[in-house]
Amino acid sequence: GDLGAAPVVLAKLQAQYPGLSETLLATLARRYGSRASAVLGDATSTVQLGTAFGAGLYAREVDYLVAHEWVRTLDDLLWRRTKLGLRLDAAQREGLAQYLAQRVAAMA
Repeated sequence: GDLGAAPVVLAKLQAQYPGLSETLLATLARRYGSRASAVLGDATSTVQLGTAFGAGLYAREVDYLVAHEWVRTLDDLLWRRTKLGLRLDAAQREGLAQYLAQRVAAMA
């Protein structure tokens, strides 16, 4: 996506997803630029984003990363793609690892 236009992307996301927090939308705008709406899909609330793993990371984003960014390992997701490695505690990382393993296995 176009990462240089994060404020423009954020404004569009806020108009398209009024039920989601500005913080979440800003994070996704920074991470994905114009592709953020592809991550969010038709979600109108955080409930529709699936499991919350902590630090604003939801199952829908993990699913997007597996399907479109070829994420296959926890380290790739936490350190290279999202930089959330320091923000999730051990229990959150374990829950995310289990979910990621299931999603990757389903892709095979």
